[in-house]
This record gives sequence, structure tokens and C-alpha cells, in this order.
Amino acid sequence: MSFDTWNVWSLYRSGSLSTTARELARHKLYLGGVQTVKWDTAGPVRAGDFIFFYGKGNEDYQLGTGCFVHHRIVSAVKRVEFVSDRTSYIVLKVRWCNIIALNVQAPTEKKINFYEELEQVFDHFPKYHMKEIVM
Repeated sequence: MSFDTWNVWSLYRSGSLSTTARELARHKLYLGGVQTVKWDTAGPVRAGDFIFFYGKGNEDYQLGTGCFVHHRIVSAVKRVEFVSDRTSYIVLKVRWCNIIALNVQAPTEKKINFYEELEQVFDHFPKYHMKEIVM
């Protein structure tokens, strides 16, 4: 299973959602974390061969994270959680364990509360699950 991350700099432009889904399919990815979605709502939407789970950005239509999940593995999605406009994670149930992919957009300047939030989220997961941080 191939995972990747991409700072799309906005899926707010017309056609950018389908373009991103085509690129992920072209690279044969099953899970793609994206940052800077810039949408003002939250929820899932179909995009080509993927289901796009996205969280609400902030009030200035900035930030926001999302996750493209290929339709072949969407049944493995156990939970998708949007912690903040910079942090989200997805839990996939696989044969022997759960895979937790943590999708974050780190700030360019040093922000102590961002790293505290990241540590709290990471520490919240059970120790025996496989964890992956994508930035």
C-alpha cells in the first residue's frame, strides 16, 4: 500500500479536486494526505477513484487537511478525525493491526502549541498500532 502527502495550496479552485485525484491515481497511491485544502465545510466527497475526507479550515479559508482514500481500501477506514485546521488522522484496519496515518501541516514559524497538540494526539494512540506521520 503506497501513501504520500502533498501540500496542494488550495482545492478551492475549480477542477483542482479532480486534478489531485488523477495525480494520485497516476502515481498508484492508495492513501494521499493533503494540506492547505482551504474549504469552509467538512465531510467526504467522491473524487475519481477516491473518497476525499476533508476537515474544515479556519475562518479565513486557509489551512485545512484532508485525506484521499482509494475506493479499494475505503472499507478499511475505521475512523477519520480532524483535530484542528492543521492536524488530522485516519485509522485503517488491516489484517494484523491498525495503521494510523497522522496528517499535519507544520507551521513555518515555531509554534509551541502546535507541537504540544501533535504530541497529545500521538500519545493518545495505543502503543501497539502502527503509526505514520505525513507532513
